[in-house]
Amino acid sequence: MSEAAFDLDWLVSVDDHVLEPAHVWQRYVPAKYRDDAPRLVNDDTGEYWLYQGKKIYSSGLSAVAGKESKDFSPENLSYRDMRQGCYDPVARLADMDEAGILASLCFPTFPRFCGQTFYEGADKELGLVCVQAYNDWMVEEWCGSAPGRYIPLVLIPLWDPQAAAREIERCAARGVHAVAFSENPAPLGLPTIHDPGRYWDPVFAAAADNGVVVCMHVGSSSQIPKISDDAPFMANLAWGAVRTSGTMLAWLFSGVFQRFPSLKIALSEGNVGWIPYFLERAEQVVDKQRYWVQRGINLDVTPTGGAKVETGRAVNQEIDFDHFDVRQTFRDHIFGCFIDDIAGIRNIDLIGEDNVMIETDYPHSDSTWPHSIKMAHERLAHLPEPLQYKILRGNAERLYSFTCADPA
Repeated sequence: MSEAAFDLDWLVSVDDHVLEPAHVWQRYVPAKYRDDAPRLVNDDTGEYWLYQGKKIYSSGLSAVAGKESKDFSPENLSYRDMRQGCYDPVARLADMDEAGILASLCFPTFPRFCGQTFYEGADKELGLVCVQAYNDWMVEEWCGSAPGRYIPLVLIPLWDPQAAAREIERCAARGVHAVAFSENPAPLGLPTIHDPGRYWDPVFAAAADNGVVVCMHVGSSSQIPKISDDAPFMANLAWGAVRTSGTMLAWLFSGVFQRFPSLKIALSEGNVGWIPYFLERAEQVVDKQRYWVQRGINLDVTPTGGAKVETGRAVNQEIDFDHFDVRQTFRDHIFGCFIDDIAGIRNIDLIGEDNVMIETDYPHSDSTWPHSIKMAHERLAHLPEPLQYKILRGNAERLYSFTCADPA
């Protein structure tokens, strides 16, 4: 690539959010389902989404764009009090242009980060219809309003892997290369990626075969980790990166990448500063502990703090630990995403310059908007321009097979 090609005036944000406009499910579900589909209600209790008898309010922290941090609050917020760019794709473009955001991948809000709202609903037939309606709206209206500016991200019915695989294939045929998934399905009551019955394999196969990236947003397990039951909320929130490190390690040692060699995952809004340490620690574990693990010995810590040793238990035969390259597996399959992470940028060589992408988190309370490109320039200025370009947009465009529109 020639020097002139390194346009550093724009970035591609791989993690933003959309607050779905009121018409999504009333317009995109078939007529016979509309009375039961999600709808936005205003009454004397406030404004909320109504779905299968459940009221779901919008958190103020989900739509702080245009506010100063001293005015942030998790209290319920109505659409009329939000910046229009939170829910309108045309208004969002103006906000993106202001902050130097060339393209944006947006996670859902009402459905939650990987569609938990529809998974939790009792009527799964309706849930599938609602998932498909969201995906149609995302492709046709949100992304279709400005080709080359929005990277489509779709949902799947978590409760039906076969139907989920078909939905991935349907959306991939429409140019979609990103699907939302949970960082840890266990707290949702779903099988983990280690399930011996291979519950998720149809999903992973469909994603791998169609070049669809599995995107796991922090918090998509519907949990905030707790240091202790009485730890301050601020401490728990700051500690939250442990969720993403756990996700990375679980996938590295799962055998999924051995079964699906072309599969890629993105650790959305997980930051990257912790990655070098955990890769190093994973290498140490493989080096020191692989022998007894491969002999079928299992070590469990008992509730009283003791150790329970079992022999003869089957081990993961898909990974040859004598030749397992932790770092190469990471670089072939896993991509980290950051909003503002000085420690991670300083250690980019230990992570891998092809595996890091930037995000702005618009319109959430961690967002760098409206100073996104300015802050990115400040953080990346010491790096060579080709590397800056990769982090700002090149890695994202390559991973998501996305061609950005020419800047205006």
